[in-house]
Amino acid sequence: MNLNTNTHPVVTPAVLTPIQKTDTITEDDIADYLIKTPDFFERYADLLASVRLFDPNGHRAISLQERQANLLRDKIKMFEMRIMDMIRNVNNNMISSDKLLLWVRALLLNPDVAALPGLLAGDLADRFDVPQVCIKVWDVAPCFADADFAQGVSDDAKLFASSLTEPFCGANTSLEVVRWLPDPSAVASLAILPLRHDAEDCALPAFGLLVLASPDAQRFNNTMGTEFLVSIAMLAGAALSRLRSDAV
Repeated sequence: MNLNTNTHPVVTPAVLTPIQKTDTITEDDIADYLIKTPDFFERYADLLASVRLFDPNGHRAISLQERQANLLRDKIKMFEMRIMDMIRNVNNNMISSDKLLLWVRALLLNPDVAALPGLLAGDLADRFDVPQVCIKVWDVAPCFADADFAQGVSDDAKLFASSLTEPFCGANTSLEVVRWLPDPSAVASLAILPLRHDAEDCALPAFGLLVLASPDAQRFNNTMGTEFLVSIAMLAGAALSRLRSDAV
């Protein structure tokens, strides 16, 4: 047997793979570092001055200081607009309060109880620019039973009035109260105010309804505040309670 003494074992080289870099710095890492290192830009003040940002208004690069100044101006403008809105609301509330005071004064000066519904509706329409106003009252004293304001109210309408715990505001849905108005075809939105002897006690049955109507669909809507309407209903109910049978 011949042995080949020059034969060397074959050595297979190991497979070498490149080192994988897994610690990649992200934008979140940079942001987190800057938050945790507030003195960074103190040490690199020149870097802070050279930072350029995109201007959303002018479509150009601006300095960080200019961007901050623009943001500050926008905030100041927003606050100015809010203040102006508050001033307008205050002025509008003062005007409405003055109108309400004059309306109540006219009711108090009127000596004719039978004329109260017409005076109340007409003066309310004039002072508050409401195109159509109507008042219906039931359970009145016999001396007022034949008046227009005491006619044409169904039992369903009376039940509906007593079910209201606050003014109803919304679109015209062909309710019975719309037919009481002078021009039902011109009604797009309306407010229906229940009248009670004691407006704060909603458990009491209503003895009347005050209806405000407008051709503007947004004049009375279901998202509007009703505090002012509640005040009108309270005052109207107190004035018209003199028509009730138990008040004569």
